[in-house]
Order: sequence, then C-alpha cells, then structure tokens
Amino acid sequence: MKRAFFAVCLVVLGAAWAQFTPRNPECIAPAGAGGGWDFTCRSVAQVMQDLRLVPQPIKTTNVTGGGGGVAYANVVTQRSDDANLIVAASPATTVRLAQGQYSRFTERDVRWLGAVAADFGLVAVKADAPWKTMQELVAAWKADPSKIAVGGGSAVGGQDHMKVLLLGRAAGIEPRAIKYVPFDGGGEALTSLLGGFVQVFAGDASELRAQVQSGTVRVLGVMSPRRLGGVYASVPTLKELGYNVEWVVWRGFYVPKNMPPQAYEFWVRALREVERSPEWARVREQNALGQFFMAGAEFQVFIDRQVNQFRNLSRELGIIR
Repeated sequence: MKRAFFAVCLVVLGAAWAQFTPRNPECIAPAGAGGGWDFTCRSVAQVMQDLRLVPQPIKTTNVTGGGGGVAYANVVTQRSDDANLIVAASPATTVRLAQGQYSRFTERDVRWLGAVAADFGLVAVKADAPWKTMQELVAAWKADPSKIAVGGGSAVGGQDHMKVLLLGRAAGIEPRAIKYVPFDGGGEALTSLLGGFVQVFAGDASELRAQVQSGTVRVLGVMSPRRLGGVYASVPTLKELGYNVEWVVWRGFYVPKNMPPQAYEFWVRALREVERSPEWARVREQNALGQFFMAGAEFQVFIDRQVNQFRNLSRELGIIR
C-alpha cells in the first residue's frame, strides 16, 4: 500500500514538473556586466541551454543600482508572479537585507531558489603595484590608511566592504580609517583598479581569472578555507598569512514570491540538473569555484539564518546599530 502511494506521489510530482515550460526565460543580474551576479546568470543560463533544460536561451538583463536594491524592488513590486524569471543572488544580497538597505523590503518578499557553487573573496592589486605581498600592503596601509583606496562591487556596508572591514580588523587597522569606494558591480571596480583610481580591489575569484591569466593583476590573498586551484594555486589564504578572515560567496538565485508552485519546482529541478552535470563541473573548475548546492526549502532556512548572522556582524563592525 505504501509503495503504491509513493508511486502515485511520484507521478503527481512528475506531472507538475511537466506542466510548466518557461517562455522567454530571463535572468536578472542586479549589477553591471562583468561582476559576480552577471557571471552567475550567464554561466548557469549557458549550461541550462546546453543541457536543453529550457526551450529558449535565457536572456540576461543587467539591472543596476542600490547594491541590488533596484532589481529587488522591481521584482517585488512589478513582477511578483513572473514564472519565467530568476534573479542572481549571493551574500551581497543577504548582507544588504540584513542591514535594511533595500528600503522596506525584507528577505521574505521573494522566494529563495537555490545555490549552485561557492566563490571566494580575495584581495588584489595591479601587477605593477609596489606591494608584492599582503604583508607589504598591510604595512603601508597601517602607516597611512588615507593613501590607499579599496574598490569593490558592492555598496557601502555591502559584502565587498565587509570583507575589507574584516581584513582591517584582523590586521589592526581602524575600520573608520579605511577608504572604501563602492562600484555598481565587480566589473566597474576592476576597471577602476586597472585605471589607477583605486589601489586595491576586494572581490571574488570568479571575477579575476582572466586578469590573473593575462598578468594585469596580482592577487595577494584569498579568503577561502584552503588554497584554490588553477590560476590561484600559488596564492596563500589570509589565514595562512595570519589574518583570521574567510569569505565564502554562494552563487545562487531568488525568484518572485508569487511564482506558481509548478514553475518554482521546475527551476529547482533545473538547478539540480545543472549542478550534477559535467558541464557545470567544468565551469567550476575553470573559475576556481567550490562545490556548494542547496535548493528549495533547505535554502530558504539557510537564507533566514544568514540574514540574522549578517545583522549581528554588521552591528559588531559598526555598520548598523
């Protein structure tokens, strides 16, 4: 009897999956081209297309402003039941929500879909910068914080800013003395670094691979639990260097809160297929990404906990009261 009931459940779930097919699917990257959210949209969209999980290519739309807040508000107020929309997210999203930076909106105003990989924070300088090691940079930084501007692809108080504050705290630099310059995405921050407008870049491993390969930037330390592979194999972790700082960046998505259940299940299952595929394994390897998968209800619980953790950390760092 139990087996028969289980079989019926599978048929029902399978039917729900089959009932929905996205039309003109879209992924919003809540920042400019070249950053982590843009990478998340484009790479996952390509693998979904390669695996024929979607009948049409997924369009990537860059919606800039407010550290992701403009896109968030648009989804909540204008597209709350759009079944064909997914939106790139990361701890940059949950940090801003924890700090109340998305106006009146909270983490409960959308539905959290899942995460498919882990990226890692890093600290980089131009290849011709005078600092060859993190220790040299920190020494100069401590001597005169006003002479070193750090650029990142998040707003003030966002995740790239918090990385810098955590490093500064670990290195004995007064957080209020740190000059942080916010940009609307990692691509803009990197351009500013290469143009000499900022001296240090705080970003993620996936954003810099091409520049590391071409020799235009030098990565001084990664914020991963252990050394990364590929182009970052020789780069020490901050913990190795004596700075107790880690920053793991999950790469994932949220969707409109009122998306129909069958559409939500479609996208959850599509993410599962992406994560299991050899195609996605190659993307992870090429971009020094770690394995990290969570979807559906489990991911929702994870988000709730992370927002609470970031709220407490933001208070510790003096970002909010």
